[in-house]
Amino acid sequence: MLEALRKHTQGWMAKIILALIVVPFALFGIDSYLNQAGGQVAVAKVDGQKISLQEYSNAVENARNYMQSQGQKVDTALLESPAFKQSVLDSIITRRLMEGAIQDYRFKISDDQLSQHVIGMPEFQSNGKFSEETYNQLLTQNKLTPAKFEQNIRKDLAVQQVRDGLSNLVFMPQKVAEQSLMSEFEQREVSVVDVKVRDYVSQVTVSPDQVQAYYNQHKTKFIAPAKVKLQFTLLSAAGLVGQVAVSDEEVKQDYEENAAKYQGNEQRQASHILIGFNSNASAAEKDAAKEKAASILAQVKANPKSFEKLAIEFSQDTGSAGKGGDLGSFGRGAMVKPFENAAFSMKVGDISDLVESEFGYHIIKLTGITGESADFESMKLKIKAELLFQKAQAKYAELADDFGNTVYEQSGSLEPVAKKFDLQVQTSPAMTKDEIAKFFKNERLASMVFSDEVLKEKRNTEAVEISPNNLVAARTVEYTPEAPRSFDEVKGGIESLLKGEAATKLAQQKGEALLADFKAGKAANADWITPVTVDRRNAQGLSDAVMRNVFKVNTHTLPAYYGFNEANQGYTVIKVIAVNQKLKDSPEVADRAYKAYQQALGAEMSHAYVASLRAKKDIKLNVKALMSSNNN
Repeated sequence: MLEALRKHTQGWMAKIILALIVVPFALFGIDSYLNQAGGQVAVAKVDGQKISLQEYSNAVENARNYMQSQGQKVDTALLESPAFKQSVLDSIITRRLMEGAIQDYRFKISDDQLSQHVIGMPEFQSNGKFSEETYNQLLTQNKLTPAKFEQNIRKDLAVQQVRDGLSNLVFMPQKVAEQSLMSEFEQREVSVVDVKVRDYVSQVTVSPDQVQAYYNQHKTKFIAPAKVKLQFTLLSAAGLVGQVAVSDEEVKQDYEENAAKYQGNEQRQASHILIGFNSNASAAEKDAAKEKAASILAQVKANPKSFEKLAIEFSQDTGSAGKGGDLGSFGRGAMVKPFENAAFSMKVGDISDLVESEFGYHIIKLTGITGESADFESMKLKIKAELLFQKAQAKYAELADDFGNTVYEQSGSLEPVAKKFDLQVQTSPAMTKDEIAKFFKNERLASMVFSDEVLKEKRNTEAVEISPNNLVAARTVEYTPEAPRSFDEVKGGIESLLKGEAATKLAQQKGEALLADFKAGKAANADWITPVTVDRRNAQGLSDAVMRNVFKVNTHTLPAYYGFNEANQGYTVIKVIAVNQKLKDSPEVADRAYKAYQQALGAEMSHAYVASLRAKKDIKLNVKALMSSNNN
């Protein structure tokens, strides 16, 4: 039970999923996260309801930004990984399922609940109180109407209340929880002695008659599987790279258009003072905001040390004003373009002139630079290689259908398709079906090769995309049917098998005899390892097999002994010398463990509830769309 709880409630991925489904975004991208994207391609459907590619992409980006905004140091590679992106999609699906359940049960958030929540949101606080002006301003900046924002918050609150309600249903009697936790946190001082099979192999003799008898009794085990020798040809994007070209002008253009992508790991730390204006502000309102910002800039220029104080007093960015305008670290692509261009052109300690963005006028102070940028010359070859492969992929996409049609229309040989597309026809060694599947990493092609159409009628297989950007067609040129292996082929293996079985029995007999002596308190020669103290998380070098068994030992009387067989390895005896109930010695640790246990049970119940919803609904994934998105 506890292992299952740990599986579902630990790790950075679980934290992402939990964050994404319970009021995570507020004003941080909520509209783009929740709204569907019209008729755009769907990456998934939940009971016929589309999850658009745009919504999915927005959610991935918002999830990254959200985690980084929480001050978490997260490996960039993790935020680009398929596992991270899958967790985001799972969270969207989970949210849709929960929203559907909420609608089915007609669960609603009252106006009073909504009002109390919005009033208490820190984003809308000014001097410790709810500010309607700040509320309206932030909604305008995020392109949200009050009705749309409140609708989204109602959905968030409903999802959160369902999840919290499930957790609150969890009840575990204190005594039962204590027993489980005592076991979970228990420490045991143990030693181990191994009786190894290999030490007894030399004591075993197997006669030729025994080997022959085993062969006669088990002939069906010694069937050589059917094999085929193949001809095959491959159309791949990688093979088309030599047929495309990329100019220096194209490389330069790509570098300029994707500056954020090619800026290495450089991060900027900055603070700012924002004097905002609405997106529909009049010219007079913009002029007033600019005049105010210019006045503050003059004060900053006169006394740079006053920047933090002036930010606290005047900045209309409620998220950073209380921190003296501090925005933390950010890379290319994290800020709006005018802000980014200014910040990445400054030196540490510089204070910018007024920078206008869609949010208002910024006064920026650069406070630090970490990492390294990448200039054009250092990135030129890399960019060219990427563009060449992109063009090769495009050419591959153009040729793929024609390749498949040619393979099918001229199915008596691979030579016509090879000649048409300037490919090689290669010949494989004789291989079994499993070996073909491993060689091409594709079960479908392996099955086709052994079909009657290909095997008996001597036709090409259809073109199979064995991996992205790789199409293969094959045909058989030689077939060897399955047949019994001769005695001489297998007798060596049978002898080793019989010796191993006999040695295993001897090791088990010796181990069981030792165990009986230890339990009876008799002296017995045994090569015990140096005792170590282990718990369920710290094996101290003991094998997985020992750790699976060490907490099975009945420790009513110490020392306690327990023995088990490990397949093909031997017999192991465990001795438990002492037991330490760690939680008994620390009430504070015990209290934290009990609370964590309750939370884990709640999370497990939520997980089970979502799993039940998934089982009842029709969920379809558009694998091609997801692969396309994940490759971008």
